[in-house]
Amino acid sequence: MDINVTLNGAEHSADVAPRTLLVDYIRRTAGLTGTHIGCDTTSCGACTVLLDGKPVKSCTMLAAQAQGAEVTTVEGLKTAAGLHPIQSAFTDDHGLQCGFCTPGMMLVGAALITENPNPTEEEVRWAISGNLCRCTGYINIVKAIQTAAARSSAASESTSETNGS
Repeated sequence: MDINVTLNGAEHSADVAPRTLLVDYIRRTAGLTGTHIGCDTTSCGACTVLLDGKPVKSCTMLAAQAQGAEVTTVEGLKTAAGLHPIQSAFTDDHGLQCGFCTPGMMLVGAALITENPNPTEEEVRWAISGNLCRCTGYINIVKAIQTAAARSSAASESTSETNGS
């Protein structure tokens, strides 16, 4: 079956088997390996992507269910202007160790700060509660998401001031 999605801002179409999982479509068909396969049961969140801006676990979603949607992977967070604030904050605040859970954590964090520009620690912990990290104690992950939120807010305030708003 033919599916068409906007993948990281670019139109992407392919002929896939109806049972193809979204994670397999992203990794094998589109060649984007930042989305990880961890558990195949939605338990770990390593496969998290954004579907029309909302975090979904791509290991239990069919690629056909993404027909016509906008899919963002960790590779799609970076723009021509540089790293997304969540990416630079994870680096600066040491929000990763082995990196296996990091793409999913970053995407959940990016979605959270889009929806809530100033999340509390409790709100961050709730947002990432569906993503498991086996290396850290989550302290630096939470800190990185809050840092990214602060940077995003500061950047939008700066843009507003520059545009005379």
